[in-house]
Amino acid sequence: MLMLSRKTGQSIVINDDIVITIIAVDRNRVQVGVKAPGYVPIYRQEIVERMVATGEIEPLACLTAEPAAV
Repeated sequence: MLMLSRKTGQSIVINDDIVITIIAVDRNRVQVGVKAPGYVPIYRQEIVERMVATGEIEPLACLTAEPAAV
């Protein structure tokens, strides 16, 4: 996992078509904006976990992989 620090208004670019921007930071809450093409599904992790639990989708490798040792 790559860990990055960002301030409000700063972004992270993934590939050439996804931009993640920090909108606001307030105590224990961070608002994140995601700009991506329409064909890229974007879900909160708890929604994906519920979809896996109900059999709607197969488990995602990115959520089941063991974290790398640091």
